[in-house]
Amino acid sequence: RFASAGDDGIIFLWNAQTGEKLFEFHGHTHKITAMASFCSSDASEEKNQFILTASADRTVIVWDCSSGRQVQKVSCFHSTVKCLTVLQRLDVWLSGGSDLCVWNRKLDLLCKTSHLTDADVSALVELPKNCVAAAVGKELIIFRLIASNDVCEGWNVLEVKRLVEHQDNILSLISVNDLTFVTGSHVGELIVWDALDWTKQASECNFWDSCVHPDVQPEIKLSQSPNETSVQHLTSDKECVFAAIGKGIYVYNLQMKRVIACQRTAHDSSVLHIEKLPNRQLISCSEDGSVRIWELREKQQLPAEPVPTGFFNMWGFGRANKQTNQAAKKMQESTPMYFLELVGDLIGHSSAVQMFLYFGELGLATCSADHLIILWKDGERESRLRSLTLFQKLAQNGDVQLKF
Repeated sequence: RFASAGDDGIIFLWNAQTGEKLFEFHGHTHKITAMASFCSSDASEEKNQFILTASADRTVIVWDCSSGRQVQKVSCFHSTVKCLTVLQRLDVWLSGGSDLCVWNRKLDLLCKTSHLTDADVSALVELPKNCVAAAVGKELIIFRLIASNDVCEGWNVLEVKRLVEHQDNILSLISVNDLTFVTGSHVGELIVWDALDWTKQASECNFWDSCVHPDVQPEIKLSQSPNETSVQHLTSDKECVFAAIGKGIYVYNLQMKRVIACQRTAHDSSVLHIEKLPNRQLISCSEDGSVRIWELREKQQLPAEPVPTGFFNMWGFGRANKQTNQAAKKMQESTPMYFLELVGDLIGHSSAVQMFLYFGELGLATCSADHLIILWKDGERESRLRSLTLFQKLAQNGDVQLKF
């Protein structure tokens, strides 16, 4: 199952296999700004799935996915909640807006921060040692949740550190593993952080220059607008970080600390969401209404050309030739070792595709500003399944004899 939400304030719950609409949740009066799901932790009862939704109407509602009913509503917020994060291990959830609030599953407010800055909390990610990282404008603020001695209080939230490495607003924040998390900003900065001591491990700011194609003449630009370099979305497979930057997709290897592949113009407009698939494939969607599937493939490295001898060296050009050879070697070292090849183009939306969910064998769900949600299936696989089902039914009815 999956849930979708829109600017109309309505949430729908869908069956990912059939596309059947299971429930329709009405309770918000303005657009939905954040969603999160969590399971009930009570061991005595059957585990139920719940959805948390936040809206521009300054409320958060908990919905029961089994019955489709509204469980509880919180309307004590001073501003819109921009992000929701469930800390399953601590059995609490966080809301981020003008404040960072900590709640229990009964929606009791356990603790909150004072007003942080002029900017709101736009993204949250869980870190080790009961910590969270919050993106607040250009700053990254590390908070620690501390269990209070007072049973009634439950938790305290303490600001531990402020990281001010970014030059512009942080748009994307992801956890790679227990040791690393990554942030991306509006002007194309990607920073890799240590999740334990919150120090900067590596950074990449010049994506346009770092992705060199020796066979393509580089485009000369006097200036680039922020939209062309903005890090809209990040995802990771533990080994690499995949970044949606402007119209392009960039693959940043964490161990090598550099871009190993890129597709500068993956779409005709900004890439809004990307996701890594298990089989070295990647899905991206864009403002231009397209959804594309890419495959990360290894380049065939060409053998280095030998240094020419003879005529030019006779006339004293050996030194210049050596410099040229070193420049060629440097160019080869900076050239990505992989490339992204387009292997699929899903055409069906007429406006910006804002997000998608990948369900493995069940397919893909995409949502767009054209008010449509589309379920995409693997045609060959679906055909085989239908044929198998048909033969099984015929065999059960005795209409067909399977001979080998």
